[in-house]
Amino acid sequence: MSGETSAPGASPRAPRPGAQKASGAVTKKGERGAKEKPVTILQPVGEEEPKNPEEYQCSGILEIDFAELCMRSSYTDFPKVVTRPRPHQPFVPSASMSEKPAVEEQRLLSGSCSINSLESKYVFFRPTIQVELEQEDPKSVREIYIRGWKVEDRILGIFSKCLPPLSQLQAINFWKVGLTDKTLTTFIALLPLCSPTLRKVSLEGNPLLEQSYHKLMGLDSMIVHLSLRNNNIDDYGAQLLGQALSTLHSCNKTLISLNLGFNHIGDKGAGHIADGLRLNRSLLWLSLAHNRIQDKGALKLAEVLRPFELTHTEVVERRRLLLEKGTQERLRSPSSSRHADFKTDRDKNQMIGASSATLSDKLDKLPATKTPKSLGKKKEKSGEVVKKEEKSGPGQSPTQGTPKKEDASKAGKGKIPIPEQKLTKGKGTKTGSKEKRSILLESELVAETTEMVNPLLEPVAHRDGKVYMPGNKVLLHLNLLRNRITEVGLEGFLAAVQYQVEFSKSKSASKGPTGLLWLSLAKNYFSPQCAAYTTIQELMLPRDPMNKAKPREEETLGCSV
Repeated sequence: MSGETSAPGASPRAPRPGAQKASGAVTKKGERGAKEKPVTILQPVGEEEPKNPEEYQCSGILEIDFAELCMRSSYTDFPKVVTRPRPHQPFVPSASMSEKPAVEEQRLLSGSCSINSLESKYVFFRPTIQVELEQEDPKSVREIYIRGWKVEDRILGIFSKCLPPLSQLQAINFWKVGLTDKTLTTFIALLPLCSPTLRKVSLEGNPLLEQSYHKLMGLDSMIVHLSLRNNNIDDYGAQLLGQALSTLHSCNKTLISLNLGFNHIGDKGAGHIADGLRLNRSLLWLSLAHNRIQDKGALKLAEVLRPFELTHTEVVERRRLLLEKGTQERLRSPSSSRHADFKTDRDKNQMIGASSATLSDKLDKLPATKTPKSLGKKKEKSGEVVKKEEKSGPGQSPTQGTPKKEDASKAGKGKIPIPEQKLTKGKGTKTGSKEKRSILLESELVAETTEMVNPLLEPVAHRDGKVYMPGNKVLLHLNLLRNRITEVGLEGFLAAVQYQVEFSKSKSASKGPTGLLWLSLAKNYFSPQCAAYTTIQELMLPRDPMNKAKPREEETLGCSV
């Protein structure tokens, strides 16, 4: 009994001496263990140690790389990378087609449909990254489609790591992804990191407050096809885009197609686009469909397609470029002074004559020292050399028959050129001038083929004290569908098309582009049966390569609808 009562009362009072020693020994061992081995802290269940995205090496498979980088960036819910579905087969209507909607409505209202069927119906609206593959290989991603979910800076940072390994990437399509001016700048910085095969960018349905789309068309941009539809671009945004196409001192040389359809561009904006087309010689395809362009803007666009007057600043810049080109040609070409050419040729001929005299002396001395028996023969040969000198004159080399190795090497180095041997004759100056002309022509041809000629250096026409430049004949496709153009603006396009047709018939047209091949003016504020419109159709129909096989009636019906 005493032992039972003391046991429970001993613990709150004072521990036994043996227990104190034991506890002290335990603490000492714990201190030693802490010094010898660091304490490992276990993570709670369900939590992992955060990983650094910078340490991950991308494999080139977008589905794996994007998911791994999102998890390393603490994303809990992120879109999946899926293959873009192929176009469906054409739907064949059946007899029970009218009954199906009613049956589906009853199933939805009654709640008999399963959760899986609902998910399959609305899987189209899930945030995904759709990709098109060049082959079955997951590394051969050709195009990327993102739509309907906001792309933030963090997602763009992940793209900057997983998109560069895609060596076959050709296009990026962002549709309604909530871009801002800030995220657009981040996206533009991402483009140079991608594969050089990336040439197409589509940013449709992303209106920006500052309308900074022109940054995509910088001088160092490699974008070839750019689509900016449905972005609420107004006249201010069109002004920035027109300046990106070309100014007096800069020009975009990579962009081939630009789609500005379904925006709010009016007459002023169309005028700015036309100003950008004045000196731009790379854009082939332009769409301004579904905008607010009226006759004033249409006339500005039509004016660029035929000879137009240069402004004062353009004339001044043209003169400066001509002076700069002349100085460059003078530096590249040899001296054009006849007196300087004659002086240098005379000095060369004197040196050639002196070398021939010393050579004849050596030929006279060599036989006497080596073989005295054949002295007469060597003297005869030396006499022949002298006769050849008399016939050929002091400017011709005497060692044409049996030259020494040293003289042959000198001739190979160009010290005794063949054209200079004829300069002492009467026709020498003429042949020299012809050679100089041919050298100048060759240098000009090389300059034209290797360097892109500034449009201000094109041949111009002078009328009434004004300078007129040929119109832009590089633009092949112009779409002005569904604007507000009347017959007044139509007359301007008629004059432009007539000029381009006449130009294409001339001989000079074979050297370069010939102008528009496709022009869409349908659905504007004029009657499809008006004379100007039918004349434009008749002129453009044989120029359109896509409509050569179509009958004329079908084309007129299609344009008038």
